[in-house]
Amino acid sequence: MKENIHYFSKTDFISKEPVLEKIGIRGRRAMELASLNLPILPGFIIDADIASHLENHEIIKGIKPYFSNISSLTGKQFDDPDNPMLVKVVISPNLVIATYPTLHNFGLSDETIPGFSKYVGENFCYHEMQFLIKGFLEVEARIFELDGNEKKYKDYKKAIESISSELNKNLNAQSRKKSIEKYIPLLPDDFFSDSYTQLGIALREISKLLKLDDQNQEDTALLVQPMVYGNYGKDSASGDFYSRNIITGEKKLYGHYFQNKFNEIGAKGKDINTISKTYLKELEDIAHSVEDHFKEIRSIRFTVENKRLWLIDQRAVMNKSAQADIKTLLDLFKRKKIKKSYAVKNVKPQQLNEILHPIINIDSVSKLPVINGGIAGAPGAAIGRVFFSTDSLIKEFRLAQKHGEDTSLILCMPATFAEDVKAIEVAKGVLSTEGGYAAHASVVARQYGKVSLVKTDLRISGKKAAIGDTVIKEGDYITLNVPYYDEPSIYIGRAELIEPDPKDSGLLEYIELIKDFIKDFHVRANADNPRDVSLSRTFGAEGIGLCRTEHMFFHADRINVFREMILSDSEEERLNALNKLRPMQQTDFYKIFKIMEGYETTIRLLDAPLHEFLPHNEDEMKVFITYLKKQKGGKTVSEKSIRARCDALKEFNPMLGHRGCRIAVSYPEIYEMQVRAIFEAVYMLKKEGVDVRPEIMIPIIMNENELKLIIFGKKIEGKAIKGLIDIEKEVRKKTNSKEAEYKIGTMIELPVAALGAGDIARYAQFFSFGTNDLTQTTIGLSRDDFNGFMPDYTQFDLLEGNPFKILDRHVKELVRIAVKKGKMTRPDLITGLCGEHGAVPENIRFCIDTGLNYVSCSSYSVPISLLAIAQYNIEKSE
Repeated sequence: MKENIHYFSKTDFISKEPVLEKIGIRGRRAMELASLNLPILPGFIIDADIASHLENHEIIKGIKPYFSNISSLTGKQFDDPDNPMLVKVVISPNLVIATYPTLHNFGLSDETIPGFSKYVGENFCYHEMQFLIKGFLEVEARIFELDGNEKKYKDYKKAIESISSELNKNLNAQSRKKSIEKYIPLLPDDFFSDSYTQLGIALREISKLLKLDDQNQEDTALLVQPMVYGNYGKDSASGDFYSRNIITGEKKLYGHYFQNKFNEIGAKGKDINTISKTYLKELEDIAHSVEDHFKEIRSIRFTVENKRLWLIDQRAVMNKSAQADIKTLLDLFKRKKIKKSYAVKNVKPQQLNEILHPIINIDSVSKLPVINGGIAGAPGAAIGRVFFSTDSLIKEFRLAQKHGEDTSLILCMPATFAEDVKAIEVAKGVLSTEGGYAAHASVVARQYGKVSLVKTDLRISGKKAAIGDTVIKEGDYITLNVPYYDEPSIYIGRAELIEPDPKDSGLLEYIELIKDFIKDFHVRANADNPRDVSLSRTFGAEGIGLCRTEHMFFHADRINVFREMILSDSEEERLNALNKLRPMQQTDFYKIFKIMEGYETTIRLLDAPLHEFLPHNEDEMKVFITYLKKQKGGKTVSEKSIRARCDALKEFNPMLGHRGCRIAVSYPEIYEMQVRAIFEAVYMLKKEGVDVRPEIMIPIIMNENELKLIIFGKKIEGKAIKGLIDIEKEVRKKTNSKEAEYKIGTMIELPVAALGAGDIARYAQFFSFGTNDLTQTTIGLSRDDFNGFMPDYTQFDLLEGNPFKILDRHVKELVRIAVKKGKMTRPDLITGLCGEHGAVPENIRFCIDTGLNYVSCSSYSVPISLLAIAQYNIEKSE
């Protein structure tokens, strides 16, 4: 039997694998801590070879010798009537999923109760007796259950429920003592006769349970360890803390301690850093040792009993922030405790959302009404007053600015469109009812670093919205909470936010580590204004993969000029309007190219259907009519005629209608203006010595003929379209510049373009896969509407997940075909994937394996994509 009992202390431990396999999870954890020379309580483990068969052994005789070793370290003796040592028995299964009772305070006998009570007081003494009885009754109940003795099982379960209730009540000593008497008949006759007898009874009954229990496959051990109490004498305490701050990652203990208290209901703790300096230094040493060993933040429980500090337990931390994780890994790396690859591998890419967006201070929402559920469109947390239209939100934003009031606003609409971008830009978040992760509101919110939640059961009516019985009125404060991993929620009222700081959070330093594992595959950003372009560079983007030029026209000082262009009566009027827009576009491109010096910048020419730019309500129409009258010098403007022409431009299916390159065929002067503005900016910067690398992308191409027409132009009887290369030559000649290197390519977003990629590559120097539209046109699902029936499809496994998040296998096949055909025609063809599909690790792996050169995603998703790439590269190299 001696070979089956294994002693441990801070200086004694076993590392032999055959023994470790027989002492269960808790036993291995004890040995691991013992190996770190930490102040753990000594104890012994009865291994799995005999733990289920103690009826065949003289167990007390076998374990008594180990108690003398334990006593020499703790200063207390088991069964000592004056200063008794109590022990706990921990069932140590081999699998973490096994569940067994908590068994504490063995050794409380008729002889030791007075001595224990002398140190901790009568009430606490009887409380611990109740806890002892509860644990033992749970063992007995399980035995009766497994034996099929239903009556006994029910009797014992009833007693357990009763004593559990009493443990949680604030009873006096006499009430607890009286309570204990009720349970004596359920215990063996000699249970309280003496400590060793009690422990022997308990160990044999636990062994019997293990023998009957299917959870035990003869691989469960028993760990016996002394108990210590934070209220045992004058200089005692108990506490729990984290090895560092779990929110900020600051290397400072984070938790509480309780002076002369132990598990006291309602007790208020003190900051762990205010404990006696002697103990604080020891606790800091423990924290650093444990953190260095496990290479992560750990939760630590300790007890000081009569001036001696003991480490009770330590475990992993589930509720730590991404910032805390990153700061810990950076600290470990700097101190050479981990390799760079370890630091990069041990953060989940989507965790970075926490650092990139605000998060809720959980303490601030404890009393707020909450509505759970919804579809996460863009992660983070946002607080603001609700407004139900772009116009009302913009109006309120300006008023709040003017009067110095709170400008935190939430846009709440069924769905958003291009004209609502300006509201999303100034709002803190968007709450919508239609679409999902790939809806317009979600995509734009991610681009601008805003929060987006789609709540399909939200009903909007005028200036109020309802979710069940909860009504939200315009101007009410709400808090959107959209974590990446957990369920989204709406709090009715104002919470407190913890704002992100990429520099202080360690994110920028972490990105530098990540970039060491980025080789041939890169991340670009989707950005169309200087702020987002600059942000993307900060976050490590190596280029712009998509600059949506249509977003540039929605600014207040441009939208009516663009509308004027669309509704012009003649080509001359249209050109006049375009001449007003060109300097604006030139300034935009100049700023973007300059920020992205040395990196490719892909400018997508106008893609959106023209009707999206037209007035969508009475207020917008009135403003536009007033503008037109001013432009025409007070001449009469037929409002009826304007409305009729706006109506005429509407399409039944605009996504597949008059948009993208099709507009350039009908109105070539629009693309001519944009291309001229691009190259005016390019040659202006070239003269300043700036390394500009422009790429011009033609959207919604069906076949090579469209691309050829737009690049090279064409003359037919009565009409001519000027090619992009001719426009570049004109600008170059006018500015007296040397030719700049540039590329012209296309967005592959239609199945027909993917299948015809070999022909298209004759004219395109690069392909950018627009997988949002390619998904819609391949599988025939609208990204804005499919969430209405998606739950039904999910229930019957008709689709493998959300195709607007994880690439559909048929879309992948089209991408493979296009890459293969395109590179057969043009071996040096550059290919990339553009959109939020490019911020999902599974999709990134596909892109790398398929031979693409980059992904492009919103600025706030760039670090996520970089980390996913680095982790895949590390995985392939190991």
